[in-house]
Amino acid sequence: MSARVPSSILVGALAFSICGVTAIRAAAQPPPAPPQHQHEPQSSPADSDPAQRQDMQHMHMGDEQDMTMPPTREGSGTSWLPDETPMYAIHGQAGTWTLMVHGSAFLQYLHEGGDRGGDQGGSVNWFMGMANRTVGTGHLGLRGMISLEPWTIRGCGYPDLLASGETCQGETIHDRQHPHDLFMELAATYDRPIGGDIRLQLYGGPVGEPALGPTAFPHRISAMPSPLAPISHHWLDSTHITYGVITGGVYGKRWKAETSVFNGREPDEDRTNFDFGMLDSWSGRVWFLPTNRWALQVSAGHLTEAEAGHDGGPRVDVDRVTASATYHRIVRQGSIWASTVGWGRNQEPGNDATNALLAETNLTRDERDSWFGRFELSGKSGHDLAIESPDVFTVAKLQAGYTRYFDAWNGLKPGVGAGVSAGLVPDSLKPFYGSRVNVGLAVFVTLRPAERGM
Repeated sequence: MSARVPSSILVGALAFSICGVTAIRAAAQPPPAPPQHQHEPQSSPADSDPAQRQDMQHMHMGDEQDMTMPPTREGSGTSWLPDETPMYAIHGQAGTWTLMVHGSAFLQYLHEGGDRGGDQGGSVNWFMGMANRTVGTGHLGLRGMISLEPWTIRGCGYPDLLASGETCQGETIHDRQHPHDLFMELAATYDRPIGGDIRLQLYGGPVGEPALGPTAFPHRISAMPSPLAPISHHWLDSTHITYGVITGGVYGKRWKAETSVFNGREPDEDRTNFDFGMLDSWSGRVWFLPTNRWALQVSAGHLTEAEAGHDGGPRVDVDRVTASATYHRIVRQGSIWASTVGWGRNQEPGNDATNALLAETNLTRDERDSWFGRFELSGKSGHDLAIESPDVFTVAKLQAGYTRYFDAWNGLKPGVGAGVSAGLVPDSLKPFYGSRVNVGLAVFVTLRPAERGM
């Protein structure tokens, strides 16, 4: 469990993170090129149409035998986003290595109403470094991702009414979102052609993400402007931090089939250690990108001893099935409409299956004005909500907000924002929550890399 941290340290941690990203950016800058004769580039019709630009990029890449998928397609782990995806990153070159830094940091104050609500100031954040290079006929990638939330989120997590998952102080975490672990990813990926347009992809490491579920919410463009995690997280993408994973897959221009073996146990409440375990869970996932604007996936997996046991009993296995569709439309440079719809189903031995539905969207104009919204409907057991009941309760949450971004500073994009939410519970849960509709508020400042042209 994290110790209580004064607000001055929260601000200091965020400032330290910002300085760290800036330092990496400076170190990664390539040396200036020698002067050359410059020619004004000629525009083409594709320059003004993002979809045509992506098609041309994909066509050119197909002409080069050593090229992998478009870099904009890469999501968390081995997941995919639509090809029509902006790149928010700081990049540079170090010899034969291409370097890239991603990240997001919020300094937020949250209020959740009702008898199970609360108030908290803190920082939701993550920072990721990537290094890629050609090796023979293939490509090697190294990834490292960390979060300072073990120190910037107090107690068992931040207030997030109707959220559930993992344990803290021997009890089920409910109506709060647990902090991310210090080490979110330490992994490597390698892919190479195996014939025609087909390529082999291998991925793995001590900390990574198996082939299960959609792109994790910290990496989804549709969720980018908001600091709050979805309450459906543990039905869709909770395995995005897994301590031990190996994934193999094959893919073509518009599809991918992959499978993983991994340690499916949830991390413990010590957020700074490594929670290694047997690689005795498995999953499989299929991706299909019918156009540059869509990414569709279906996946299923068996998570061995994933959840803490009920009433101190042995750990519980979970069978999970998910399906999702992500749509991106780049209107012009700096302007995008991004949406994700997802469904997840969890089945525990001897218990009724529970389902969760997610629909979220984000409209950003000129990398300045960003409106976001999310609706979720989920079945949660009495155990999930720390209520002594064998029933499954249908709950819902509606969120909406706005983020105003400012001019980029040294490659970083600052912003301020606010959001409002409503947690909806049935009459049977009213005695626990105080009301059937419980309102939440969030105000925050945020910092992320600016969009860079591809």
